[in-house]
Amino acid sequence: LPQETPIAFGLHPNAEIGFRTTQCNTMFGTLMDLQPRDATADGAEGGGAGQSMMNRVEGVVQNITDELREVRFDLEDINSRIPEEEKGPYQYVFLQECEYMNMLLTEMMRSLAELDLGFKGELTMSDQMENLIAALFFDRVPESWAKLAFPSMRPLGSWLLNLQERIRQLQEWTMEPTNIPRVVWISRLFNPQSFLTAIKQVTAQKYTLELNKLMIQTDVTKRTLEEIDAPAREGAYVYGLYLEGARWEVSSNQIEDSKPKEMFSTMPVINCKAQTITPENKDEKNLFLCPVYKTQRRGQTYVFTAQLRTKTSASKWILAGVALVMDVTSL
Repeated sequence: LPQETPIAFGLHPNAEIGFRTTQCNTMFGTLMDLQPRDATADGAEGGGAGQSMMNRVEGVVQNITDELREVRFDLEDINSRIPEEEKGPYQYVFLQECEYMNMLLTEMMRSLAELDLGFKGELTMSDQMENLIAALFFDRVPESWAKLAFPSMRPLGSWLLNLQERIRQLQEWTMEPTNIPRVVWISRLFNPQSFLTAIKQVTAQKYTLELNKLMIQTDVTKRTLEEIDAPAREGAYVYGLYLEGARWEVSSNQIEDSKPKEMFSTMPVINCKAQTITPENKDEKNLFLCPVYKTQRRGQTYVFTAQLRTKTSASKWILAGVALVMDVTSL
């Protein structure tokens, strides 16, 4: 029998690259798990191997602590700088994001401080501390952090960089808490659904509409992040979405077939607006209703459905498994 190809199932040939990459990551991840816990990367230190592992983890603990020790959001101060009459859905969303970030940072600092005491011999090593050591050594996000964090498939190093980007966005907002950023990196929010709901709430209040009869409409612009110099007149500009399974052609402003070996296509700035749900806008031709997910795992990380222009039948993109992803591990 001839070898099966992704094309036979309506997928782009790039799908096989993604599948093989996932296979390799899983295999090497399993091999890492099978290594003895006291093994080191160079293994040349003989009896000092266990000590080298501890030294490496101690270095990671010190780096994270130095970078994040002073980072906190003073919710009382931020609240006091927002006049009561200017508190709206957007402000409540960002205040909630600051609260989520504080909870995550507090747990990170607590667990790292506890581990540091364990290294010094002032505390007995517990199972939780052993698990934390293993996670830090193997460059994985510790379970206790992941429970309070945003969904992500990133290794620890990349996850920490992404965390700092999210912190920077919140810090920029807290400088002018009565205004939302010109462009919101929606992929850097703990709860992007709440921001989209805020867009609908603002529109419902402005035009006296029923909230449950509104939907999010996505108008893809041709502009990059740097070209936006003012907030959107209606809704909000968002950024940080990546198209998987296809690409976005900026010149024609529509969805096209992926280029070979190009796994993801960065979307331009998108204007998210609220509009009334009608049979026409739900079944409009030349539109692909594209699901948006927080991570490449998809599944339970579904956020909302975006509308993308297409010159071909939407069934082609459905069969190809095309979707928008917010957090891509390789980007």
